[in-house]
Amino acid sequence: MNTKTDHSSPITAIQLDSGFERMLAEKIETRMARFERFGQKLFRVANCFVSFGNLSARFDATGRSIAAMEAAFCDSLPVPEEILVIPDLRNHPQLSAHRLVVGAPYIRFYAAHPIYGQANKLLGCVLLIDYQPHALDDEYRQLLADHAAMIERELALGVVYQMQLELVKQNRNLKRESLIDPLLGTWNKAAIVRSLSMEMERCSKAGKPMALLLASLDQIAGLRDLHGVSLSDLVLVKTVSRIRSCIRPFDALGRFGEDVLLVVLPGASHLVAVAVAERIRLAVMMHPDTIENEETVLTISAGAVSTDIFPDAEPELLISLAEKALLSARSAGNNCVVQATPAQPDILI
Repeated sequence: MNTKTDHSSPITAIQLDSGFERMLAEKIETRMARFERFGQKLFRVANCFVSFGNLSARFDATGRSIAAMEAAFCDSLPVPEEILVIPDLRNHPQLSAHRLVVGAPYIRFYAAHPIYGQANKLLGCVLLIDYQPHALDDEYRQLLADHAAMIERELALGVVYQMQLELVKQNRNLKRESLIDPLLGTWNKAAIVRSLSMEMERCSKAGKPMALLLASLDQIAGLRDLHGVSLSDLVLVKTVSRIRSCIRPFDALGRFGEDVLLVVLPGASHLVAVAVAERIRLAVMMHPDTIENEETVLTISAGAVSTDIFPDAEPELLISLAEKALLSARSAGNNCVVQATPAQPDILI
């Protein structure tokens, strides 16, 4: 199947076609092993290592394999700060007596080029090992420098990619935080209204009804006047927790006003909406709260509206109808649920 891609700019085309994310999803060991294989073939040597210290740790503790002995030889030498080429180790004044040069595996050639990271920090080196002498001419020395530079860029690319992932994560968290009510942990007004519009559109396309509830704790204003904001806020948080226990995981709950909560019920008819509202009302009423060592019975009033009764209503109208139903519930003495109907959409008091 052909996929349409945006090749309007060379950079976009490269990002789409290069497998950038797939490449950087590989472990660093896998990516460095690719450079080692490439170096081994490019310089026609017995082995090529990309070392960041302690190469011997790659191999078992016995260190009996040829590669393990080569790694041990590399570990025994300091990391150079510039390119180092020893064409024949037997002619080197210090290393000619090295046990891995005079004895098995009889290493003869060694070359190393440093690998630098951010702030010109020495990270490691790329190493070449062979069992016969080599005289690296200027062209091959430049190739070795280029090889090290590609490794440096690979490492830098990984750092940039990780930074990008972290920024994306932070932006996602910031975006979510901008949609969450900091006290209640529900959606804030902008987010819950947006959720309502999206669910209305989705349910309309699926041919399903959608309902919403506006609910308010009847005693919240009195609690705030009597006990202060902190305590009344705590009561509101507990109320939200009880409402959550009465709705489905995919129903949306948000703070619509200071003391008014909006619940979006996708796929719910007016009968289901009233049933959910009654379940919420009973859950709140049946769990008295202890406020300053005194048990206090709390009640909730709610207004319900559904698109199966108002099929052509826009989100703003549904909210308005639910607000009027909530006001009717309050005027009826609180602790009740009122369903908005076409015959009584404007009852307030």
